[in-house]
Amino acid sequence: LPAGGAPLRLCSTREALDGVNKPVIDRVIRVDHAGEFGANRIYAGQMAVLGRSTAGPIIQQMWNQEKDHLKKFNELMVAYRVRPTVLLPFWNVAGFVLGAGTALLGKKGAMACTVAVEESISDHYNSQIRTLMQEDPEKYKELLQVIKQFRDDELEHHDIGLEHDAEAAPAYSVLKTAIQLGCKAAIFLSERI
Repeated sequence: LPAGGAPLRLCSTREALDGVNKPVIDRVIRVDHAGEFGANRIYAGQMAVLGRSTAGPIIQQMWNQEKDHLKKFNELMVAYRVRPTVLLPFWNVAGFVLGAGTALLGKKGAMACTVAVEESISDHYNSQIRTLMQEDPEKYKELLQVIKQFRDDELEHHDIGLEHDAEAAPAYSVLKTAIQLGCKAAIFLSERI
């Protein structure tokens, strides 16, 4: 179950591939899988540093939702026969380093990272929703449902970060801008390779 949502059924492979725009679906699922994989690594890095602090339960709650997201995209990759990005080993390390590095700035640093990443991802999900709606909202109904639910979860994480003093992190504006530029680059590359 996605966090807070209804059960999402997994299409049969034949049903999933019937009449879809394969290049669009490949890009959507590949990049979303990479993003959820990276988010999991960011939260793993944050937990490695702040797991025993007062921020630990908050970070763990958000990480649990990201684990659900990654599980769903793993299933969708199989259903739609999409290969993962070849950059996963890089995102594995980069995500953990980003999470741990911002957590070393303290709870506010970790929350600033969360705000920056989740804002970028929710904007990206909104762009995908527009694309799939233009393609065929009925044909992509399941995928749209997944992306909308996960976007809402990411917006919730964004708001949690703000509620926990993200904007009070050292050099917040610079940190947020740098992380969001990294997210844009990661999205661009993961869609393509």
